[in-house]
Amino acid sequence: MSVVVMKFGGSSVKDKDRIMNVAEKIVKRKKSGDDVVVVVSAMGDSTDELIELAQDINPNPPDREWDMLLSTGEQVSSALLTMAINTYGVPAISLNAAQVGIKTDDVHKKARILSIDDKRLNKELKEGNVVIVTGFQGVNGGFDITTLGRGGSDTSAVALAKALEADLCEIYTDVDGVYTADPRIVKDARKLTSITYDEMLELSSLGSKVLQARSVECARLHNITIHVRSSFNDKEGTYVQEGRENMEIKNPLIRGVCSDKDIAKVAVKGVPDKPGVSYKIFSELARVNIHVDMIVQSIQKEKGINDILFTVKLEDVTKAKEVLESIDEFEVEDIMIKEDVAKVSIVGAGISQNPEVYPAMFGALGKEDINIEIISTSETRISCLIDEKRLEKAIEAIHDKFELGNEDRGEDTSVSLGG
Repeated sequence: MSVVVMKFGGSSVKDKDRIMNVAEKIVKRKKSGDDVVVVVSAMGDSTDELIELAQDINPNPPDREWDMLLSTGEQVSSALLTMAINTYGVPAISLNAAQVGIKTDDVHKKARILSIDDKRLNKELKEGNVVIVTGFQGVNGGFDITTLGRGGSDTSAVALAKALEADLCEIYTDVDGVYTADPRIVKDARKLTSITYDEMLELSSLGSKVLQARSVECARLHNITIHVRSSFNDKEGTYVQEGRENMEIKNPLIRGVCSDKDIAKVAVKGVPDKPGVSYKIFSELARVNIHVDMIVQSIQKEKGINDILFTVKLEDVTKAKEVLESIDEFEVEDIMIKEDVAKVSIVGAGISQNPEVYPAMFGALGKEDINIEIISTSETRISCLIDEKRLEKAIEAIHDKFELGNEDRGEDTSVSLGG
């Protein structure tokens, strides 16, 4: 008998009909002979509604209370899904993170899983139960509830698959796999049959909403195969797994286009041009667990000052500004925040060895009169910060420029993005 972990996102359980649809899938899997553990997210947009309510009451609430509030959504959906499974005559039980024994570090809103005690899980499976687990959360050493960040239910599912030595981790969502671009924006985007951990990790970190980057990192570390598929049909999706060694890549150089609107540009104007300034700025941001991306420094030699620009997640803007304003080792002229920006990126192996890729991407944006505010590159990706209002046009233009559309292009091995 195999153990399978199935994770269902918020859109899959947004209302009664969808909950019953998910229950039917789970019951079918259980009756096929598998032991089934299910990880579930909060219903539909309920997490966003809780966030809006919290910020209406307190624009900068304590992180601990934030986690206490947001963790309630998964408890509702897990209990309702368990009730739905019971209507089919199949025994099931819902468990929260504390009952499962998902231990995390002490960082609220972005906690990392340290360990999982599998005793309760194995006991329930041995008794024949389908186990429904609240995703996105854990408990720290003081037994306070913590949450794992946006998309954290993906990481919950992969971590449980590792703890149970499951044969497969299935991630069910509202799209039927990973695509060369978001199919809701690019109509001829291609679904991929498989991608490697490294490719998916790059895409997820650049804004693809298909999988949380940390879930891919965990899967790669423990060699857990992820199957991304739709909760609304039974089609094969996209497998995220180890790539073949020394594989001849027959697909185009550029594997996909992804984007991220959940960011803001921070400009620290007029900082002293001297050693240790950048260290102080970014070490203080790291101290409060703010992830920084796309860093640019411009030097005004005649004034002996610099402007330092970078991007952060929108949810971190208020805290980032507070941290920057609290630095008293040196003075700055101004701290400017711009929120109506977005990042568009291309991913592909060996981008740095193919100089024609850069003008091709920049030319595609220029042809659509889209201005680039910041450019960031690595061996495998190019990212551009642009006006958020032009994002969809940018994605379409780049996807078309690199001919990533649904044509007969031979072996389907390009990577997918969804955000």
